[in-house]
Amino acid sequence: MSDIRHSLLRRDALSAAKEVLYHLDIYFSSQLQSAPLPIVDKGSVELLEEFVFQRLNSLQELQLLEIMCSYFQEQSKDSVRQIIFSSLFSPQGNKADDSRMSLLGKLVSMAVAVCRIPVLECAASWLQRTPVVYCVRLARALVDDYCCLVPGSVQTLKQIFSASPRFCCQFITAVTALYDLSSDDLIPPLDLLEMIVSWIFEDPRLILITFLNTPIAANLPIGFLELTPLIGLIRWCVKAPLAYKRKKPCLSNGHISQKVAKDSGTGTGTDRDSHLLYSKLHLSVLQVLMTLQLHLTEKNLYGRLGLILFDHMVPLVEEINRLADELNPLNASQEIELALDRLAQALQVAMTSGALLCTRDDLRTLCSRLPHNNLLQLVISGPVQQSPHTALPPGFYPHIHTPPLAYGAVPAHPAAHPALPSHPGHTFISGVTFPFRPIR
Repeated sequence: MSDIRHSLLRRDALSAAKEVLYHLDIYFSSQLQSAPLPIVDKGSVELLEEFVFQRLNSLQELQLLEIMCSYFQEQSKDSVRQIIFSSLFSPQGNKADDSRMSLLGKLVSMAVAVCRIPVLECAASWLQRTPVVYCVRLARALVDDYCCLVPGSVQTLKQIFSASPRFCCQFITAVTALYDLSSDDLIPPLDLLEMIVSWIFEDPRLILITFLNTPIAANLPIGFLELTPLIGLIRWCVKAPLAYKRKKPCLSNGHISQKVAKDSGTGTGTDRDSHLLYSKLHLSVLQVLMTLQLHLTEKNLYGRLGLILFDHMVPLVEEINRLADELNPLNASQEIELALDRLAQALQVAMTSGALLCTRDDLRTLCSRLPHNNLLQLVISGPVQQSPHTALPPGFYPHIHTPPLAYGAVPAHPAAHPALPSHPGHTFISGVTFPFRPIR
């Protein structure tokens, strides 16, 4: 590597960066012939950090981005593309990560603009194997470029739906991790919300692409994006009525200007649009949840893998409870009821489909501090409508009969029933229904 470095030092910054890419292409292409998973060695990373991420001015950086786009487009071997992309942009935990992430955001943004599908596919894989703290940085860069800086540019981002659904799925997962509605700044921009709802409403299966096409390990790593954006989308739908009610526009001489009202979503038209979008999104999420039983069964994961972790529902319920307490003085009874209705519907369908693995006692404990809601009371106290899954005895939950995987598993409670081999089943009462309440 030292000979290569001395040769690169004699070149100008742009040609040196190009030469590093050329060297890595030859190096990894050769490695892939003898090893299916080549190792990115320290020397290669050091060359990238010195000659790609530190020496370029703005014009040279733009030229390098064009070169990268062309390279990934022209490289015919996906394995080579993936390892080169990984060596370029996998975080190393050092000072070069800021430059690395900045260049990645610009490259993916350019790939969206000129529809370079290989770059988007590589970015989808990167989002799947990279810690979530970096994924949300890429998501924010794309949202800034296409939803905030230039009005109308969201249409360009919207068009990649048909070009790279896999990237769209991972992008949605990252965006829902970024915008968790915990503050007014973390409410998704209206253009972004509208685009995501249009994607999912057109094809709800979009949000299952990563799950359906990924080998499932028994122990999925902590701190990475979820297999699906389901929990993030449920969070959006459930918290939205309360989060938008909480928004307090700035006052100027005691009045709200039309511009502030429009930007903050407090204007009547914008507010109504967002509520309708969340209603459509909630319906699509419920439809996806209803399909999961079949997919989990096909993968032999029904009752063993919870795609919606109970541990992730705990902070969601706590946030709802906090927002409800905070908004009570504002007479937000309708918003609280709507949020709890959506929570109840999501819990009911998720449990019935096997996406959420938990017991009635878990739910009662979890929801005990929430304001009263009739539909939620039915869900946490009434029986689950028995699914037609033939492998399970009537009235039993799926996770009782098959040892759960570590990911999404709910621990057994032997102390609660020391003399019993399993939890008692809940008999389905045919006269009790759980109506789908129309979302206002």
